[in-house]
Amino acid sequence: MSAADLERVTTLLVRQVGHWSAPRWAGPAGPRFGSRADLVHRLVQHIADLSADAESLPHRAVPRLGNDLALPDQLRVVVADLVASGAPAELLAEAAAEVTAVRDRL
Repeated sequence: MSAADLERVTTLLVRQVGHWSAPRWAGPAGPRFGSRADLVHRLVQHIADLSADAESLPHRAVPRLGNDLALPDQLRVVVADLVASGAPAELLAEAAAEVTAVRDRL
């Protein structure tokens, strides 16, 4: 898996959700996932954790901002951080698989 593949699937997800309103973000993502915003925030956190792993840094909590409309931007930032970290292909593949799984759930 390459950085370009991860960026491609991230772009697909951002295009899918980037225009959503607050009520749409608040809608359910399924019984195990909470709201759509909760699901995407968990994805953002997971990718931030992968980036920290790639750089041998401790995991840090990604803040949940007051406006869920910022989630697509947060996702783009953590994906860019993961790519910039020089993460190995297996971490990029894990991130891409998670992005794709979230996209499929939404």
